[in-house]
Amino acid sequence: MKSILLGLVAGILCSVTTPVVADPSAATDTSDVAPNVLFIAIDDLNDWVGCLGGHPGAITPNIDRLAARGVLFSNAHCQAPICGPSRASLFSGLLPSTSGIYAQINDNQIPQASAITGKVTLLPDYFEQQGYRTLACGKLFHNGDRAGVFDDYGGHASFGPKPKKRFQYDPAWFPEKIGSTQTDWGAFPETDQEMPDYKIAAYGVEQLGKSHDKPFFLAVGFMRPHVPWYCPQKWFDMHPIDGITLPPYLPEDLQDVPGLSRRVNELPAMPTTEWAIKTKQWKNIVQSYLACTTFVDAQVGKVLDALENSDYADNTIVVLWSDHGYHVGEKNRFAKQALWDRANRVPLIIARPGQESNQGRAAVCDRPVGLIDLYPTLLDLCGLPANPMNQGRSIKPLVDDPDSTWDHFTVTTYGQNNHAVQSQRYRFYRYEDGSMELYDQQTDPNEWNNLASQSEMSTVIKTHAAGLPSVNAEPSKYNKYPTNEYFLNLQK
Repeated sequence: MKSILLGLVAGILCSVTTPVVADPSAATDTSDVAPNVLFIAIDDLNDWVGCLGGHPGAITPNIDRLAARGVLFSNAHCQAPICGPSRASLFSGLLPSTSGIYAQINDNQIPQASAITGKVTLLPDYFEQQGYRTLACGKLFHNGDRAGVFDDYGGHASFGPKPKKRFQYDPAWFPEKIGSTQTDWGAFPETDQEMPDYKIAAYGVEQLGKSHDKPFFLAVGFMRPHVPWYCPQKWFDMHPIDGITLPPYLPEDLQDVPGLSRRVNELPAMPTTEWAIKTKQWKNIVQSYLACTTFVDAQVGKVLDALENSDYADNTIVVLWSDHGYHVGEKNRFAKQALWDRANRVPLIIARPGQESNQGRAAVCDRPVGLIDLYPTLLDLCGLPANPMNQGRSIKPLVDDPDSTWDHFTVTTYGQNNHAVQSQRYRFYRYEDGSMELYDQQTDPNEWNNLASQSEMSTVIKTHAAGLPSVNAEPSKYNKYPTNEYFLNLQK
């Protein structure tokens, strides 16, 4: 196995194109003015939001109200199940298998990181080239905006204050655990004002209250529910422990998956579900994740309120997304960093101004789409020229009509030559050694029954295998891990 985790974030600026946007300062009639973009990122949020129905205890009224006036993509997936490469793919418009960006590096190494493509134009830079002003706060790239891509960056790319001692979990407490993690959970700190997301929301509200003489691309990157699962007590109180529902878990789940699959998806520093059951911590973990999700939903609500009460309400496209999903006990793990669906399915909502025909209900699109598609989609929605280097495709036809025919796959990659191919019904996996998994998500949403060895599924496998990337770039030399052998040793 050549890589499991290696390299981060692609490309940098290419030649500047001629701006095509209209002058937004002319008049109140916005019909001929380039639309603004409000770009809301949420770190590590899976489908445990009310409008997606991923967990019955989810309390997310603000995300839900955004979905109710836009299009909710219920079959959306990241291109890499870990923060850095997922965000690198979105902002560069390149698949990890093209850029060689399979894991984290520092944002300030972006110019050196692209493995085979040379220079690309990152999404904010492309908007700037078309006459936009780009504004951001919080976590957008893995380290916020250390690369200096946005015109204005408000900071706060940290996970907030930490207690003097961890509450529930530290791998250092367990002799058998290898590696490190920020994973822990509990009520902390005392007030919302101490949380970075509180400040990130305030930046978004402030910018929406200003007078802008250019169309803007405003990105707010919220930190929760990324670990540690800390937030003030009042958010825990909204999810009483006695009412917590645990997600589905099958102890023998992994008996029919290939050995390399188990190895790729193993994280020895993280808690396991068996441990959480034995220590009676599983409900506490679920409660903490739900509490953090409800907290961040409230911060999203502040920004949405500010937009609705601003001069830009009638001319701003809103996009809400998460960089990847998260297991909260399914498949004996509490983690991202896996090819399985739970670590890859993400919330994705696109709401255009004036799109109010849903009668209070989300227009749901179940076609397979990816975060890689956001770059070309936003150019399309804003009437900007396409970037020929984009490897995603515009999903504007699905925004126009969520039931449109869509004969495309989306692909997730975790390490060189390990891929998952998502269609509307099936999820197909092929690993570096040729081993495979296949799940019928219509009948088996938990991915408990691997169909890859069944002869009657050969046509389905062949069809999905055609969607695998044709290029598998060598990992960037700037990856966090010095060699692949180093990572494999952590797995032993």
